[in-house]
Amino acid sequence: MAAVAESKGRGAALVMALYLLFLMLPIYWLLNMSLKTNTEILGAFSLWPRNPTLENYRTILTDPSWYMGYVNSLIYVVMNTVISITVALPAAYAFSRYRFLGDKHLFFWLLTNRMAPAAVFALPFFQLYSSIGLFDTHIAVALAHCLFNVPLAVWILEGFMSGVPREIDETAYIDGYSFPRFFTRIFMPLIASGIGVAAFFCFMFSWVELLLSRTLTSVNAKPIAATMTRTVSASGLDWGVLAAAGILTIIPGALVIWFVRNYIAKGFALGRV
Repeated sequence: MAAVAESKGRGAALVMALYLLFLMLPIYWLLNMSLKTNTEILGAFSLWPRNPTLENYRTILTDPSWYMGYVNSLIYVVMNTVISITVALPAAYAFSRYRFLGDKHLFFWLLTNRMAPAAVFALPFFQLYSSIGLFDTHIAVALAHCLFNVPLAVWILEGFMSGVPREIDETAYIDGYSFPRFFTRIFMPLIASGIGVAAFFCFMFSWVELLLSRTLTSVNAKPIAATMTRTVSASGLDWGVLAAAGILTIIPGALVIWFVRNYIAKGFALGRV
C-alpha cells in the first residue's frame, strides 16, 4: 500500500511539474525574445539568447511614447479600482442587509452588465465622451471600466458581507456607533479579505482590457496595450521591443497577485470567488 501511495504521489508531482512547465513556457519565450535583437529573433531558432542585450528594455524606459503608456495605464487602473470599490461597498451592504422590491432583479441586472461584451458599449461611450469633452482622458477609461467592475465588486462583496452576522450591526448600534463609524471601523475590517479580492479583480480587468481603453484614448491617455498594437513601421514589427513591453506589462499584475494572494485564497475558501 505504501508503494502504491508513493507511486501516486510521484505521478501527481510529475503532472503538476508538466502543467507548470506548460504555463511558464510562453512567459519564458517572451523573456527569451526580449533579450534578443530582431535579427536573431528572425534568424535561426534558439532556446536562449546567443548575445543577450537589454537594448529593448532601454528603448521602452527612455522613450516617452512607450513608458508613458505604463503611466497612463496605472493612472486609470488605480482610479477605476478606487471608484469601483467605493461605489460597490454601500451597494453590496444594501443587497446583503436589506430586502426591498425588485432587489433580486436589480442584482441580476447588475451582473448582466458584466456579462455584456465591451464592444457593445464602445460606440456609445465614444460619442458620449466626445460630446462632453472627456475623450482621451484617464477618467473616461476609468468610468467606462466601472460598468464592468462595479457589478463584479458588488457580487463579490455581497457574498463576504452575507457571511458577517447581523448581530454585529445591532450590537454596534446599541453601543452608540453611527453608521459611518461602524462601517469603517468595525465592518470593513471584517470583510478586508473581500475588499482585497474585489480590488484584485477590478485591477486585473482594467489592466488587461484593450477595446474600450483604445477606443476612448488617442494621445494623452493612451495605455500600454494600445501602444503595443501600433508598432508597425515600414521595416515591420519590432519583435524585441514588443517582447520587452510584454514582460514589463506582466510585472504589475504579478505584484498585485503577490500582495493579495492571501485574500484570494480566503475568497476561494469562502466559495464566492
